[in-house]
Amino acid sequence: MSGTSTFDPWPALPLADWQDTRDTLHLWTQVVGKVRLALAPAANHWWHVPFYVDARGLTTSLMPHRGGGLEVVFDLTAHELQLLTTRGQHRRMALEPRSVADFAAEFRAHLTALDVDVPINGMPVEIADAVPFDEDTGHASYDADAVHRFWTSLVSADRVLSRFRGGWRGKASPVHFFWGAFDLAVTRFSGRPAAPHPGGVPNCPDWVMTEAYSDEVSSCGYWPGGADEGVFYAYAYPEPPGYRQTPVTPAGASFDAALGEFVLPYADVRRATDPDAHLLDFLTSTHETAAATGRWPRAES
Repeated sequence: MSGTSTFDPWPALPLADWQDTRDTLHLWTQVVGKVRLALAPAANHWWHVPFYVDARGLTTSLMPHRGGGLEVVFDLTAHELQLLTTRGQHRRMALEPRSVADFAAEFRAHLTALDVDVPINGMPVEIADAVPFDEDTGHASYDADAVHRFWTSLVSADRVLSRFRGGWRGKASPVHFFWGAFDLAVTRFSGRPAAPHPGGVPNCPDWVMTEAYSDEVSSCGYWPGGADEGVFYAYAYPEPPGYRQTPVTPAGASFDAALGEFVLPYADVRRATDPDAHLLDFLTSTHETAAATGRWPRAES
């Protein structure tokens, strides 16, 4: 049996201390994410492509392949990538300081050994000035302690986002980890269609955003960027008149015009007397603002 260790549910996570590691891990998740995109059956709003927080790190969940299945797990406790198949095969590769090109090459070798032959697009998405995975030797950092603290923050964020999701009777997404933007997110739907999204996301075709935002939404999540220790965010699409001008709670929450989102610093949450309640207040307040200014149907709001 493994021993237990101290688990801080809301650890300090100064971006300046781990930004290089964050950016490297982001690209590694995209390498694996492209396989999930290729293998998983298509679902509305691209719900077939995200990862999920689990007891060790992040998982693709089971992906169908040739009558069986493959799961890939970023074990952010043992710091290894695990590839498991329904045929009992289990392969591992170390998560350690290594370039994206090196990571991608070894990952493909493991897929080949498992007889998983799936073509993927080798370019990162939703990143400006992207470099093909096979050519990226510049991102090569891995601070294991920082990554583990990030995972524990995801565990806590997932818990609160899941509670928030459960308070909605209408259509709502699972709590997803989107490897494109490297964020954890959950979305509530009004039940009404939306005008086509204008797109404009770096290295991401506009039609991808059109599918993602085909319906009117109030969305929120956690992103390890945007402030000294990352932010929780909330936005509405399409943005209703008066949305960004409406005061929301708790104190410390504000509208970031550059992002087009309400934000609450992660540091504010972790320092709160009751972090879960502090975050839930933000999620609830911003959703109520979206529903009120957007005149969502009463039965759904």
